[in-house]
Amino acid sequence: MPVVRFAPSPTGYLHVGGARTCLFNWLYARSTGSKFILRIEDTDLTRSKKEYLDEILDSLKWMGLDWDELYHQSERFDLYREHAQKLLEEGKAYKDGEAIIYKVKDDTAIRFFDVLHGEIKIEADHIKDQVLLKSDGSPAYNFCCVVDDASMGLTHIIRGDDHIANTPKQILIYEALGFKVPKFVHIPMILGEDKSRLSKRHGATAISDYRKQGVLPEALVNYLALLGWNPGTERELFTLPELVKTFSLKRVNKTAAVFDNEKLGWVNGEYIKKLDSDKLVALLLPLLKDKGYIDDNIDQPWLIGLVNLYKTRFNNLNRFVELTGFFFNDEIEYDQESEQKYLVPEITDALEAFKNKLITADTFDVSTIETTTRALVEELNIKSGELIHPLRVALTGGTVSPGIFEVIYYLGKDKVIMRLDKVITKLRAV
Repeated sequence: MPVVRFAPSPTGYLHVGGARTCLFNWLYARSTGSKFILRIEDTDLTRSKKEYLDEILDSLKWMGLDWDELYHQSERFDLYREHAQKLLEEGKAYKDGEAIIYKVKDDTAIRFFDVLHGEIKIEADHIKDQVLLKSDGSPAYNFCCVVDDASMGLTHIIRGDDHIANTPKQILIYEALGFKVPKFVHIPMILGEDKSRLSKRHGATAISDYRKQGVLPEALVNYLALLGWNPGTERELFTLPELVKTFSLKRVNKTAAVFDNEKLGWVNGEYIKKLDSDKLVALLLPLLKDKGYIDDNIDQPWLIGLVNLYKTRFNNLNRFVELTGFFFNDEIEYDQESEQKYLVPEITDALEAFKNKLITADTFDVSTIETTTRALVEELNIKSGELIHPLRVALTGGTVSPGIFEVIYYLGKDKVIMRLDKVITKLRAV
């Protein structure tokens, strides 16, 4: 049975590049009935932190990626010492103080076949002797990586192509220890939009960053899967089970992929549109509570209606909170240009007439609000925009919102009247 692994180091948060590597390993395992191992490479006891480990595990679970076995390298030092001692006793390694170092033969050529890149050949005279155990007794990366991959029965090593330089060094150790060399698949790196390696200067790079921004896990997984893998069709939206059915290493691209935040936003927006409204509201509740907009007594049907009103207008959860602030705040911030253009003394009487119509209306629903507004426009002998645009600015603070009749309904009669009163009072004082 094939066996693959993802081996993050808890010296930082889970990067999108690492998450994509994990995803490709996971998809290969689940699509082939293979074993997927999660190995925590925490041999650097100084830099490895529990907060990073917790974030990595939590991010993977959030993405829906589970594992069959979990290992920590920090618990396997005895195994590394045993294999280093074996090479020392066989004369394949030597001691330098307390360190144990593998002796590389200069006349050796290392060849290996990469599933994506084909045959790769490296002359051993370009490789210096390899540290197995450092002077403090901790294992070097290339050594413990080989010992673990072999002892765990890894058949395929799927990792970033920045590891190609490590592969010949590791093959030498595989062969020295008498281990079977696995198949290698070095996937291209993820680049920023300026075609340089994706880093913090390009913005968010950690999975937890995108989570905080309001990206849905299904959307991020979908986007990462297509970042360096081609399904063979024009289709762009896949659920995780659909990715499992479709994924193949043969369709992994050989060239680097560019992380496009705008495209991720589009994918996330598509998932938001498709998400059941009750589930979407459940995701938004904590954000609205953190902002102080609502408490546990919120009118749930009202909130579901508001979410449905905006469902096509936001592509991340935080954006919904930004767009709808004027529904929850008694004091709204007016766009200065819009205020100067539309909230002028000449519109005062029309706004007051509209307010009075609302006060005396027996019914308050979208249909009645629209009928009332259009009747008033006709009564005043003005164009509909001459009333609707000032109304929108007076009630929302700006010129962009969903339909004004729906906005009025979800604001509620009392809040609309209160805001119109303030605007009218201000205009009459001019």
